[in-house]
Amino acid sequence: MSFNIALSGINAAQKDLDTTANNIANVNTFGFKESRAEFADVYSSSVFSNAKTTVGQGVTTKAVAQQYSQGSFLFTNNSLDLAVDGSGFFATSAQLNDLDVTLTRAGAFKLNSDGYVTNSSGQFLRVFPVNPDGTVSSVSLASSQPLQIPTSAGNPQSTANVSISLNLPAGASDKTVTAFDPADNTTYSSATSLTIYDSLGQSYVATTYYVKDDITPNRWAVFYTVTDSTGSIPVDVDTLAPVATGNPVGASGQVGHYVTFNPDGTVNAVNGGNPVTTETLGTSAGVNLGGANPDQALTFAFARPTQFAAPFEVTQLTQDGVTVGRLVSVDIATTGLVSATYSNGLTSPLGKIALIKVNSEQGLSPTGNTAWKANASSGEPIAGEADQGSYGRILSGTLEQSNVNLTSELVDLITAQRNFQANSRALEANNTVTQAILQIR
Repeated sequence: MSFNIALSGINAAQKDLDTTANNIANVNTFGFKESRAEFADVYSSSVFSNAKTTVGQGVTTKAVAQQYSQGSFLFTNNSLDLAVDGSGFFATSAQLNDLDVTLTRAGAFKLNSDGYVTNSSGQFLRVFPVNPDGTVSSVSLASSQPLQIPTSAGNPQSTANVSISLNLPAGASDKTVTAFDPADNTTYSSATSLTIYDSLGQSYVATTYYVKDDITPNRWAVFYTVTDSTGSIPVDVDTLAPVATGNPVGASGQVGHYVTFNPDGTVNAVNGGNPVTTETLGTSAGVNLGGANPDQALTFAFARPTQFAAPFEVTQLTQDGVTVGRLVSVDIATTGLVSATYSNGLTSPLGKIALIKVNSEQGLSPTGNTAWKANASSGEPIAGEADQGSYGRILSGTLEQSNVNLTSELVDLITAQRNFQANSRALEANNTVTQAILQIR
């Protein structure tokens, strides 16, 4: 009996040594959670035994339990290095359409040859699909999908709206509106230009000309041209009866519109209060759009223009078109929203990183590669958004280090070693007693 008791102690000490050694070996493993060996004493009793004099029968290992406390953070320059600050696990899958996910806290992700975000084991990081505004419609694990970083260029967007804010000088020389010619700079007072784009991302120069009316005080005529591969092409303001409605007409028959001001220099009306929209550039104006949408038109909005005794000054000149863009960066917010930023200034949401929780982390089954599987003991995996409720926030450019305390493990190693030695001495003492009994004559 005493041999078995000492032997159980040796086995327990060996298990403790193995557990401690495994913790020490993984002290630099990202996302690793330390384990501890948990023991229980062994008693065997029966109806006819005396509980007051029963001697224990040794020790047994009840569990090797992992401890899911937060590890310290290591900050990196890689935006795909991720860490969860708080509760939750990353969800990964071995196949693109595999919903049998594994859970991990190791966030050292990278791109594979197809642009998918994977870990060092080749498993795909899963995200929730998002709407254009970055919101999530469903946080169901079944709706999650692998995260793919697009390799294609950002789509262009044709210019539809131009916003202008400016001051027209009150002291400018009067001009004859009907003599306006964009090729003759003596027929207009001032001009300004900006770059616009068609549906294919090709660029053009839109120029706005301002002519101070020599007939009506505090009134300016405005005309437009668009420059394509052949040169500047006059673009008429879209109106069915320009003369009848009082729109200005230049020397070549180009139709513009008026901007009138009050005596204090503030704007009175732009185009008589009507929208300022040009004719369709390709269909009507004849701008060479090179195969782009021929029905593109421009709408000009004048944001509080003024006529003060000051020089001609443009304080705002913007348009809503963009050319083709290339991917310049991938940003991941603390909410898990992954966004792609392109060189044309557009930002596109790609997905929201799914986080997983279970009712009992201690019940998770370790599968190796710093990953776990949910089972009946842990409860079903519950998906959710980062930084919402009890789910932790996601830190980009950060890795969670092992939660192993090396100093404590070295102390535990010494304790386990002494325990092993003590049980070995107990076994040796039992052997000595047995030898003495065998030598009795």
